[in-house]
Amino acid sequence: MIAALSLALASVVAMPAGKLDDGRAVERYVLTNARGHQVSLLTIGGAIDAIRMPDRHGRLANVVLALPSPADYAERTNFGSIVGRYANRISQGGFTIDGHRYALSPDPTATILHGGKDGFSERIWKAEPCRTAGCSAVTLRLTSPDGDGGFPGTLEVAVTYSLSADDTLRIDYRATTDKPTVLNLTNHSYFNLAGADSGSADGQTIQILASHYTPADEHRLPTGEFRSVAGTVFDLRTPVAIGTRVNRDDPQLRAAHGFDHNFVLDGPKGDIPALAAVAHDPASGRTLRLYTTEPGLQFYTANGFDGGMTGADGTLLRQGAGFALETEHFPDSPHHPDFPTTVLRPGAVFHSTTLYRFGVDDAR
Repeated sequence: MIAALSLALASVVAMPAGKLDDGRAVERYVLTNARGHQVSLLTIGGAIDAIRMPDRHGRLANVVLALPSPADYAERTNFGSIVGRYANRISQGGFTIDGHRYALSPDPTATILHGGKDGFSERIWKAEPCRTAGCSAVTLRLTSPDGDGGFPGTLEVAVTYSLSADDTLRIDYRATTDKPTVLNLTNHSYFNLAGADSGSADGQTIQILASHYTPADEHRLPTGEFRSVAGTVFDLRTPVAIGTRVNRDDPQLRAAHGFDHNFVLDGPKGDIPALAAVAHDPASGRTLRLYTTEPGLQFYTANGFDGGMTGADGTLLRQGAGFALETEHFPDSPHHPDFPTTVLRPGAVFHSTTLYRFGVDDAR
């Protein structure tokens, strides 16, 4: 852990992080703000491997789950990383644009998750740190060629991470294409506001500002319904402890073994990020306020963690060790015309912004 510094200068520092099994070198970029608080990320998948924020007594801890080495991020795809070309699920083995079908799998019944094999989380991104004195930002760039993973169009992607003096991590996504395509980008970090080595996050509270969600079928695909959260376990409009809901007897929770659902956000849609969710750890006092320009938020309670994976601190990762808040468009949107479109056309610029604002409560 890097200790907090008083009167620190904001900066971005690059350093070697190691190599993958195939010999590719990975760099780490550490963003430090004027308070000495930090965000660390890797060029493999743009994975965030540390967000060091203080508790109510000023003690720093990493509030995202991390893996031991860059090779682990290449093997455990999507962990903490940029997800694309299409975050979440696409059914029917592909999709159709303007009457032309694009196959993402030879199996027309397949469900493609998070862009499929060799998605964006497995790539080495080119990093461009900011050069202005006192700044704390880095832009990662990737060219995804036409036909990459079955998706049409050469896609130029830029993702900028910046850390401000008020402890806000901002992620800006931009992309252009030379052919009509579909695009859905997100970050797949797992948060534990008590600290990555603290055990279960079930005692932490979550609030999601959504009056509806999109229920899923037995294949974890949306049915197309916009279902009201009122009177259900999905009503998270007021803060609730995660553990008091995740184990409730509900058909949707049983099928997913916890929360793994898209919430239809109530906030205004546009270029200005709106408040979407608030998380709080009563023990440490740490808070996270999430703002986004995206219409949906996938809330995932790490249901697949079974103790078979070890975190960077040596602890076994089990269900409840953290939770993901994936700001994105809705799953399987190409097959649901009533969902917000994910089609990107030549001449248009995809732009999405998500803010993670960290703080502490005023309890003493």
